[in-house]
Amino acid sequence: MKSLSLKLTSPPSFALSDAETAAFRRAAETVCRAGGGRLDDPDTAAAARGGWEELPGRFRSAVRDFRRDSGDCGVMLFRGLPVDEALLPPTPTVDGSVRREATVPAAALLMTAAGGLGDPAAYAPEKSGALVQDVVPVPGREDFEGNAGSTLLSFHIENAFHVHRPDFVMLLCLRADHDGTAGLRTGSIRQALPTLSERTREVLARPEFSTQPPPSFGSADGTTPPRPVLYGDPEDPDLRVDFSATTALTLEARQALVELEAAVNATSHTVRLTPGDLAIVDNRVTTHGRTAFRPRYDGGDRWLLRTFAVADLRRSRSHRPGDGYVLSH
Repeated sequence: MKSLSLKLTSPPSFALSDAETAAFRRAAETVCRAGGGRLDDPDTAAAARGGWEELPGRFRSAVRDFRRDSGDCGVMLFRGLPVDEALLPPTPTVDGSVRREATVPAAALLMTAAGGLGDPAAYAPEKSGALVQDVVPVPGREDFEGNAGSTLLSFHIENAFHVHRPDFVMLLCLRADHDGTAGLRTGSIRQALPTLSERTREVLARPEFSTQPPPSFGSADGTTPPRPVLYGDPEDPDLRVDFSATTALTLEARQALVELEAAVNATSHTVRLTPGDLAIVDNRVTTHGRTAFRPRYDGGDRWLLRTFAVADLRRSRSHRPGDGYVLSH
């Protein structure tokens, strides 16, 4: 791998003022009254699209700009979203935990997905197809390579195996971990690419890699047919890899995958999310993962909400019964 000579830019951040947070809350409360208070009701998604227009103009402009160009890091941090940490119930400890009833933080995610980034999306085999999902540590799952674990989570493109993986991953922090050690790690191909050798770039663009579904998809099995890890514009490629689930099919491909993982690690960033922080990750160019932390299972553990967004929902029409937001497979 080439020596790292470029200056790495850090993920940009955007802080809401108190007045903007209050406006955000008012819009979210209106969304919560739609669809009988059910997050997955189509009327709630429609209300979220309308609610987007009531959000602070600075926030809407920043999200739209990020959607058009996510920058070198491919991630942006928004601070000050309405969460009300003191009013939260205990952190869930059940595997597969999701949000079904509308809350202000969950509505905030849906408004941003439905109005700013495109449309929300979910996958029926994962987290029962809920549009808003809990990311929490689960007792007995500490070493799980997924959102229920608390060990180091490898860098990955979300649902890298899927033909219709999400374009954006949104993570909203409701509660930080006790010790403040859990960190969201992100690594962008835009920052890693200049450190790769030309030969490695060529190999990564060949169809010599296969990826398995993540453990969060439960009983889903099988691997993808051989395909490249880098694709699209060679100067600004998209990335399709899960370092815990992608297999190189040739010796040269294995060497290239090792070099890529080292490059992503070397150019990565770590952000420790606090309540009210929303991270939006461009899942087309940026991997994400998590540092290890120690849960206590006392009701006060780390708690994030997660929602996926797609820029062009129609691409997955054949996977979505009734033209809804949940992909059946």
